[in-house]
Amino acid sequence: MAPKLDGETTGLHRSRALLGEKLPPGLKPVFSEAGIELKPVYTAADIGRAGDTLELPGEYPFTRGIHPEMFRRRPWTMRQYTGFGNAKATNERFHYLIKNGQTGLNVAFDLPTQCGLDSDDPAAEGEVGRVGMAVDSLRDFEVAFDGIDLDKITVSLTINGSAAILIAMYLAMAEKKGFDVEGLRGTAQNDILKEFVGRGTWIFPVEPSIKLVGDTIEYCARHAPKYSPVSVCGYHIRESGCDPVEEMAYAFCIAKAYIDETLKRGLAIDDFAGRLSFNFNIFGRIFEQVAKFRGGRRLWAKILKEEYGATDPDNMWLRMIAGGGGFGLTIDQPENNIMRGAYYALIAALAGAQTVALCCYDEAYTIPSPKAQRISLRTMQLLIEEMGLCDTVDPLGGSYFVERLTDQMEAEIEKTMARVDELGGIVTLIADGRLQDHVSRQAYEHEKKVESGEIRKVGVNCYRIEEDELDVEMHPTKPEDLALQLASLKAVKAERNEPEVARTLDRLRTDARAGLNTMPAIMAAVKAYATVGEMTKVLIDVYGRYQEPIRFAAE
Repeated sequence: MAPKLDGETTGLHRSRALLGEKLPPGLKPVFSEAGIELKPVYTAADIGRAGDTLELPGEYPFTRGIHPEMFRRRPWTMRQYTGFGNAKATNERFHYLIKNGQTGLNVAFDLPTQCGLDSDDPAAEGEVGRVGMAVDSLRDFEVAFDGIDLDKITVSLTINGSAAILIAMYLAMAEKKGFDVEGLRGTAQNDILKEFVGRGTWIFPVEPSIKLVGDTIEYCARHAPKYSPVSVCGYHIRESGCDPVEEMAYAFCIAKAYIDETLKRGLAIDDFAGRLSFNFNIFGRIFEQVAKFRGGRRLWAKILKEEYGATDPDNMWLRMIAGGGGFGLTIDQPENNIMRGAYYALIAALAGAQTVALCCYDEAYTIPSPKAQRISLRTMQLLIEEMGLCDTVDPLGGSYFVERLTDQMEAEIEKTMARVDELGGIVTLIADGRLQDHVSRQAYEHEKKVESGEIRKVGVNCYRIEEDELDVEMHPTKPEDLALQLASLKAVKAERNEPEVARTLDRLRTDARAGLNTMPAIMAAVKAYATVGEMTKVLIDVYGRYQEPIRFAAE
């Protein structure tokens, strides 16, 4: 007779009891953030295969990483997010970060630029340069990237609604500075579908917005083949309230929508799939996050090969930047965010991210200070130089727990994608607001659980300090930065060839109305120093403005 599980049970018998389907009395079930029940103990039986059947890193379907040697060959790119004030101030911060060891740039733009407004537009008043760099014309890009070798430092543009215009400015700037555009590397976020769900810097309705994304993919495939014109952002959907499985599933559905739009133009999948990239979140439980990326990487490779017929294995890679989880940061006890950032960087390294951007400890309050950004850089550099995170590839590979959770995450992501298709597809769900409603409800429920203490948040609802001294340096708003930006815009308008500006804007209007690829006309307008606002107004005249469907209301 088997012994009863009670206080006298031996350690061996207790361990064996933990392997069963039913938990022993008194042991509460534990669930991942995605709702997967986690067993107390895992064995080889849980993964259903021997550890030596795992494919090697760099081999399809890339569960263990997209490169054979991963970080032994080259550490992940450190790409801290920055931008504020005007181009001159941002250029100074770029050089500061590069001097401190940053290996890529990630540009923040102010809200007027993101929404297609010029700095002198009355609607931009009070927001110019506040949460990112103000950009009005090609002149601002010329100043922002002065003295930066674009062959050595790749640049990510965090821009969406006005992305086609900003991509054109970046390519035109690089060309003017003598760089080979055909060999130019870099990334634009340019994921407008997630803007309708998560951030809100949309301009045009859904269908023409997708069309503009297709314009940039097609143009870059033909003229800047090493540039990545889209970074699909599960990150922001996760930040808006969804769970880790939905983060990956919705991002893959969105990426497929962009692929389908591009394939209609006559390009083959291998002509452009290799330049699609992703931006994912890394806050949460360590092993679930690692399994999310391993399972997602495997599923994405299968989608490209089995659904779309990609033949080049390099085009099946899940190329990604792992972002430092702003939603995980707290206003309370902000120094705790330094430790959170270190764990986020650890997750990214263990999961095989190609690029990492850590949110700084003060970002719950302000634009990061130079000191805060240096701490985030040093966090990643410590992992590389002192902690051995580059020593071996996929160090968690073969773990019973991680392999089982990887399989479960892949299956749940695939199941969620199938559900999206059953409901009409990602574009339909976004256009009618159902996806926004779902994500908003989840965010509301999550916040209620934090407030009740059901979800533990250190320094917020547990281990609080009632009289905590705030040690955060607030970023000052400088009137002189605004004055410099407005003066620069005025000078550009006075110096440029107005008839040429008018001609290029007319061409843009004509091409947009005809349903042609707008990028050649935008490139011409950018080189004539037409402004972001002028080009956006032309496209609004043709496409109209998006009207947001409001569905969710909290009880």
